[in-house]
Amino acid sequence: MHDVTRPPSASHPLDETGRLPALFATDGAAPATPAGPDYDSIQRSPEFRALRRRFRGFVFPMSIGFFVWYLTYVVLAAYAGGFMSTPVFGLVNVGMLLGLAQFATTALITLAYVRFADRHVDPKVAELRTRAAATEGAQQ
Repeated sequence: MHDVTRPPSASHPLDETGRLPALFATDGAAPATPAGPDYDSIQRSPEFRALRRRFRGFVFPMSIGFFVWYLTYVVLAAYAGGFMSTPVFGLVNVGMLLGLAQFATTALITLAYVRFADRHVDPKVAELRTRAAATEGAQQ
């Protein structure tokens, strides 16, 4: 059984301080700055701004459109019960079809985004990464 009244042994540095020596070393050396791309200059570049504008031009309208479509479905379900329960065929009603359409539109939006990203976003990101790697190599 461990005796909690006994002071910690001085044989292990963690027992004395409760700190991890590797993380809290006090050897007086300044922490090294990690080498890497200059993210500030990348974000200020016209190519990055154009990429961000193009990305937002797809994502924001698509997100707003889907949110309006989903909110319409919820409002209809809450306040237009008669309409939503209108039979279409057999036991299937309008509410069920609109609910299934939610899943279908989610899949279609996902496919549209993947196609958009493959054609318009990913190639530009690859160019920016290549340029950042070249810039990083020139700095070293």
